Amino acid sequence: MKINNIILGLAAVFTTTMSIGQLDRSIAPSPGPAPEISIADPVVFDMDNGMKVILSTNTKIPKVSFNIVMGSDPRLEGEKTGLSEMLGGLLLSGTTNRTKDELDFEKDFIGAQMFASSNSVYLNVMTKHIEKGLDLFVDVIQNANFPESEFERLKKQISSGLFAASSDANVMIQNITSKIIFTENHPYGEVITEEHLENITRDDIAELYKKQFTPAGSYLVIVGDIDEEEARKIVNERFGSWEGGVPFEKDYHHGVSPEGNRVAFAERPGAVQSVINIAFPVDILPGDDDQIKLEVLNSLFGGRGFSTRLIQNLREDKGYTYGAYSFLDIDRKGSYFYASGSFRNEVTDSAIVEFINELEKLTTELPTHEELNLIKATMAGSFARSLENPRTIASFALNTYRNNLSEDYYKNYLKMLEDVSKEDILEMAQKYITPNNLNIIVVGNKEVVERLKQFDADGEIELFDAFGNPTEEKSYLDSDLSANEVIEKYLMAITQTKNMKKAEKKINKIKTLKKEITLTVAGSPMEMQLTESFKAPNMSVQKMTFSGMTIQEEVFDGDKGVSKTMNQTGGFETTEMTEEEVKNKRKTASVFPEYSLLCCNAEYLEILGIEERKDKEPVYVVQYKIGDRTTTNYYSTTSFLKVSSHILEVTEEGPQSITSLFNDYTNYSGYLFPKETTQLVESVSMSGKISNIEINKKIDDKIFKVE
Repeated sequence: MKINNIILGLAAVFTTTMSIGQLDRSIAPSPGPAPEISIADPVVFDMDNGMKVILSTNTKIPKVSFNIVMGSDPRLEGEKTGLSEMLGGLLLSGTTNRTKDELDFEKDFIGAQMFASSNSVYLNVMTKHIEKGLDLFVDVIQNANFPESEFERLKKQISSGLFAASSDANVMIQNITSKIIFTENHPYGEVITEEHLENITRDDIAELYKKQFTPAGSYLVIVGDIDEEEARKIVNERFGSWEGGVPFEKDYHHGVSPEGNRVAFAERPGAVQSVINIAFPVDILPGDDDQIKLEVLNSLFGGRGFSTRLIQNLREDKGYTYGAYSFLDIDRKGSYFYASGSFRNEVTDSAIVEFINELEKLTTELPTHEELNLIKATMAGSFARSLENPRTIASFALNTYRNNLSEDYYKNYLKMLEDVSKEDILEMAQKYITPNNLNIIVVGNKEVVERLKQFDADGEIELFDAFGNPTEEKSYLDSDLSANEVIEKYLMAITQTKNMKKAEKKINKIKTLKKEITLTVAGSPMEMQLTESFKAPNMSVQKMTFSGMTIQEEVFDGDKGVSKTMNQTGGFETTEMTEEEVKNKRKTASVFPEYSLLCCNAEYLEILGIEERKDKEPVYVVQYKIGDRTTTNYYSTTSFLKVSSHILEVTEEGPQSITSLFNDYTNYSGYLFPKETTQLVESVSMSGKISNIEINKKIDDKIFKVE
């Protein structure tokens, strides 16, 4: 029986991806000639208030889109990191003229699309509804008011996301990569944490909005069924009187390269794979003469298709991974390159060797005609297809003005691409890639750490937490209590008794317990109901429903158990507990699992010590391992209530984990239960709130029957 099937099954609902079609990966695409493409010039004009308007007319579809992009550079946010993220998340939450519900209703009524970020607002609307759509568009740009209720809602949503990010290997490695390359002295190196979130107020957001959304230096990109005369009329009427301050401008460093190879590691307990990033900054700006050549190099190395060198080496030849890729991010405030992939623990060091070998090969050998021609043909085809989207032309114009490109940059793109030679690729590699000055970043199981030391210039590994902050290997202070004593104090706390004899008596009075919990998943409006039923001495049922329909159910009658999960056809897949799983289940099958351990299985309990926590009270850490499942519980050193728990189970499918936070302990008929629980199941964050608890009420024995 896998770890908490009820909860893990729910997580699967939100992490499953559907495959649409299959590629024949045994046949490489043939290179074709680069098409000759004529790009029409957009109409560009300036407003007196400093706004630049870029118009691309296309009458094929009766729709128009408006995208306004502010001119300010990114700001350092320091103790309020995440402020711009919250601004973007709240822009569509209401204005001085419309509530969020009114804004949503009016938008949906005309079938418009509206999106916002910290420095832009986008509207797509039918031509016949253009005036109504612009009413909403302009209202958001000039009159957003950030209601307190929406501010608090977003804070909770971001907090849930941070909780999920704390054990998501891909998010962790991006956080560390950003901080290592750009540092905290650059906006791209700032990573939001819970502490930052608590520092941000609604007034901070309103103040940033006033500074950020100003016409001076902004760009309004208009695409679709509208001519120049009408566009000028609309812009003058809607934005002609708009005023504001000057855009924020700031120069930052463009990334920090290590002196010698640098290895950074973050632990993800129980991981059977290591996520690896090989990253370094590149000193290049958008529109640089080297940009297209460097893009070809990246595509050849690991950026496009299954014929890349990384795929051919690490997947096709070595079989280390399903996929390994490289990425080139060229930005006017800082550019960088990284290669990435996920690899089994046992080949983590071997994979790093191959990454470095391939980078060195780029700097010492010319590519072949065949691979270079294939990559260039693929890039040319992708560029040509992008021109089928009218927004592409406008985005080209926006890039041209924002990044100071030559006016014919995109017109000459295919010619510049075609002119890239083998010698250019070698020159680019030797100019920008330094195989002995790499950031080697790994997130995974600590068992791989010793094998990583060989790659660091100093033979030392730097440790980081999930948010890219330097940390140390976890250690505990000596505990003044044994594991049994901590558990006893916890049981006395939740039964509100003063000694263990009274606590035991009170626990044994519970003959039945029914707990009803409302579950919500971060980022989803769905609400599910989880009902947990218990009958002494050791029978239990967990049942998950949505809109009255059972999704999952687990039943244990003390002697055998079964779990049922709804499948895609509406039926159920049934799994019976093995004899070993039943044996292990009994060891914690009580109304309070700790009570079963204390009275009958105390040999499993181990005190790890006292853990000190930043800005929080220390906790006693008690761990027990039963079968393939390891449970680590954290108890307050003052109240002795359980504040969090981490469960890790290693299965044939890999490690499965649940991290839980317990809050708002509430008195129910003389017993304390956490009314609110936040859980991180793999990378899915969800919250549960007790809606009802019944103690010693009659429960039909039929629900405990295993069929």
